[in-house]
Amino acid sequence: MAQKGVQLDRETFSCSICLDLLKDPVTIPCGHNYCMKCIKRFWDEEDGKKLHSCPQCRQTFTPRPVLVKNTMLAVLVEELKKTGLQAAPADHCYAGPEDVSCDVCTGRKLKAVKSCLVCLASYCENHLQPHYDAAPLKKHKLANPCKKLQENICSRHDKIREIFCRTDQQCICYLCSMDEHRGHDTVSAAAERTERQRELEGSRQKLQQRIQDREKDVKLLQQEVEAISLSADKAVEDSEKIFTELIRLMDKRRSDVKQQIRSQQETEVSRVKELQEKLEQEITELKRKDASLEQLSLTEDHIQFVHSYPSLSALSEPTDSTSINIRPLRYFEDVTVAVSELRDQLQDVLRETWTNVSLRLTEVHVLLPPAEPKTRAEFLKYSCEISLDPNTAHTLMLLSEGNRKVTLMSEEQSYSPDPDRFTICCQVLSRESLTGRCYWEVEWTGTGVCVAVAYKNISRTGNRKKSGFGNNNKSWALDCYYDEYDYYHNNNQTPVSGPQSSRIGLYLDHRAGILSFYSVSETMTLLHRVQTTFTQPLHAGLGLYWHPGDTAELCELK
Repeated sequence: MAQKGVQLDRETFSCSICLDLLKDPVTIPCGHNYCMKCIKRFWDEEDGKKLHSCPQCRQTFTPRPVLVKNTMLAVLVEELKKTGLQAAPADHCYAGPEDVSCDVCTGRKLKAVKSCLVCLASYCENHLQPHYDAAPLKKHKLANPCKKLQENICSRHDKIREIFCRTDQQCICYLCSMDEHRGHDTVSAAAERTERQRELEGSRQKLQQRIQDREKDVKLLQQEVEAISLSADKAVEDSEKIFTELIRLMDKRRSDVKQQIRSQQETEVSRVKELQEKLEQEITELKRKDASLEQLSLTEDHIQFVHSYPSLSALSEPTDSTSINIRPLRYFEDVTVAVSELRDQLQDVLRETWTNVSLRLTEVHVLLPPAEPKTRAEFLKYSCEISLDPNTAHTLMLLSEGNRKVTLMSEEQSYSPDPDRFTICCQVLSRESLTGRCYWEVEWTGTGVCVAVAYKNISRTGNRKKSGFGNNNKSWALDCYYDEYDYYHNNNQTPVSGPQSSRIGLYLDHRAGILSFYSVSETMTLLHRVQTTFTQPLHAGLGLYWHPGDTAELCELK
């Protein structure tokens, strides 16, 4: 147990950079401790990054922390030294299967902290020390530990491959450049790295832009999901209310019919019973008279018979019951027939209405943007013939080539007045409106060109903010120069990177709200992509703002 405690002390007071007991110990802001010399040297190498980090936890610090000796820790380290024990490397400092090991260590090798691109060897902190102390070694190029250092050696001449042959696209040594690669286009590996690093940054920008576009698409789709769910919930709620109202109405009508039938039943039954009672009273009276007449017929007193007969033989007026014999037995059956007819009519209405409801349900669908074309051949499938509208052209613009080409002039042209004509900005719109999926290309010469799409109701007068392409919410524009691009919408500018070209392709999917600008040469390169909602048909637009003689032409695509 005592030995374990000593080992704990050794690890506690060891510098994780040099793996030795702390010398002039300092504590950096994250709480880790290092030799003052070790951490200074480590941060000296990081000065180019303008960020300084902890070698253990990787926490970064800006600006570079000021180092002050930890006197209490220094006293403890001195006490530990008096024991005669030296700090042993912790297990995590030894090289594992996935680590780069020190090429100088014998026995169990330590992890390499740097690789020398001149020595072509990797070193742990202790064996790297000469590269910091010896003047000749200080000039060597150090890099993060690398396992494939031998790939930097030419197998034929055993020299460092420090030259890049652009002709053969491979790294070579200086002897190769004077031998089989003589006369080839060669540059230093560092120069090629700089060039490709620039290309890499461009590729990363495109990837990051695509990531941003896809994240926007995902967000839009999530909003679509929420909108669908909200709309469906409201439709269910409203439908339930409507059907509940219909059911309530039907229940009321059913109750009304039932009540009317019962009321009529009561009236008719009462009338019939009244007649029935009269008939029964008449029958009783008739039977009584019949009995009196029978008794009179049996009397033997002739005088009594003659005297009584007149009063007994007289009959009262009979109750009228002839209608009972001729009226057919049909009472409320007609009501049943009428209700049946109502049911049939409702079924027909519901059947027709349900067909309409079903059609409306099947028409509900999410508008997902279709896949954009990939090759120029695919884009050309959507090519459209566009011509420029002379009635919209600024008076400093000359149209030619069947109103497909426009040239910026130094003198005004003799155009007739027209309310559609741009009066401030040298711009022109297409005669044709654009909907659906369309593709067209613009060839330009001179200082620059503005290629755009705009609603027809864009202002033709007023300042540039009102009528200029891209300076309002009614137009989307790309300004093209030989050394840069700029995208504009609603007076917001977005710098755009991409290969320069004198031909620009525009792809529009009006329904999906997609507008894409392409640099067209031997290949097509996406410059900028817009995802929005177009509320009106669009018109193609061209703007020439800079120098007389600048031209732009709508290309004939075949």
